[in-house]
Amino acid sequence: MNRIPEGDGVPVPPQALHVAVGWRTGHGVPDVDVSALLLGPAGRVRGDADLVFYNHAGHPSGAVRHLGRSAPGAPGSRAADWLWLDLARVEPDVGRLVVAASVDGSAFGRVPGLDVRVTDAAGAPVAYRVVGDATSETAFVFGAFHRRDGGWRFHAGGRGYGSGLAGLATDFGIVVEPPPPPIPGPGYVPPAAPPAYAAPAAPGYAPPAYAVPAVPGAPVREYPEYQGYPEYREYPEYRRYPEYPEYERPAPPPPPVPSGPDFRPAVHRGRGKETVHCDPGLPAGGWVLLEVESYHSLLTSVESCDAYGRAEDSLLMAYEDDVRARTVALVPRSRPLALRVDADAPWTLRVLPLSHARRFDSHVEGIAHDLVVYDGPPGVLDFLHHGEGRFSVHRHAAPEDPLHDDEERILLVDEIGEVRASAPVAGPGLLRISGDGPWKCAVRR
Repeated sequence: MNRIPEGDGVPVPPQALHVAVGWRTGHGVPDVDVSALLLGPAGRVRGDADLVFYNHAGHPSGAVRHLGRSAPGAPGSRAADWLWLDLARVEPDVGRLVVAASVDGSAFGRVPGLDVRVTDAAGAPVAYRVVGDATSETAFVFGAFHRRDGGWRFHAGGRGYGSGLAGLATDFGIVVEPPPPPIPGPGYVPPAAPPAYAAPAAPGYAPPAYAVPAVPGAPVREYPEYQGYPEYREYPEYRRYPEYPEYERPAPPPPPVPSGPDFRPAVHRGRGKETVHCDPGLPAGGWVLLEVESYHSLLTSVESCDAYGRAEDSLLMAYEDDVRARTVALVPRSRPLALRVDADAPWTLRVLPLSHARRFDSHVEGIAHDLVVYDGPPGVLDFLHHGEGRFSVHRHAAPEDPLHDDEERILLVDEIGEVRASAPVAGPGLLRISGDGPWKCAVRR
């Protein structure tokens, strides 16, 4: 690996890379949160989206993603927080990509064994630097990728900040909102509002004909030409108007999730990044279940491909060493399903009918990444996750328009670490659950 002193640069390939800020764990050692900033021509971010960190895990361009923190071992073992980036996807007006990190409630001087490593997607080393001069800083710039003569170079080193991630972000042009005012304690009585001033009405004055009558409970009449607007379907409060009885009828419950036609399961094996072209006989417009296995891999991912073979939608991102995961893919109506599988170890992909997925209507448990079918009525889903990384739940449902060549996909939960979260569910649907530990889901009706 190229061990580079501060300020020196090393050329890096314009391809997918992994960047890790690492340290040695121990009693009282704080966790390190890595982040990336994409800087425009003026050396400042172009907007808030140009800061990628644990609370904003992906850049809109798809060039940078925050992967999360590796699971800690025994005291004294190594830990790291990871970024994935693809320099070939960085937008042309971005000239510098800064790698930084922060600690909360402590300082980098209490973090032993601090370093930054850059490797390619296969794990081959690109650059490495030990950081041994940290003291009271709570945020630190570890290095930056610079665009030079049509290529990229990685320069190690940078300044430290005593004001944490907020101070670092502000220095690069991000406006950080001040914290909300403290909530008053018990017994607090807010001051009475001054009486509103009302000017005396002139003799003979009448309000204009278009004024809304100030009568409590009076119905608000809408104009008929707006009846076709989608807001009448999306917002249930529009159903209260007696002028339009068709909005008084409750919306029908979503139909149950079909298992789809059975087909012969297919098994694909590979290593590294490969594109899998599935059987053209898969049910067009239907879902298929995907099972992925990979062992001793830093990252295992599955993406669907568009008509040109380019990665389109992320279906699975697993950072565990040993991955046995399930996810789902929608078969396009106009072309065979193509999938991009990427792992730096041998992998196995099974394409199965949706009937192989687990179904439930009240309670289900699992580990890490799974695809389950909820068959119950509308209610509230309560989730419990025991892990340290990102926990997310996506709901997939058939589109309301049968001619629409896509699915309805809603993000229900997206949190980090130990999670207790609730989310409403409108009815039957697919739940794509991703985490790094055991989880439970129970239904309240």
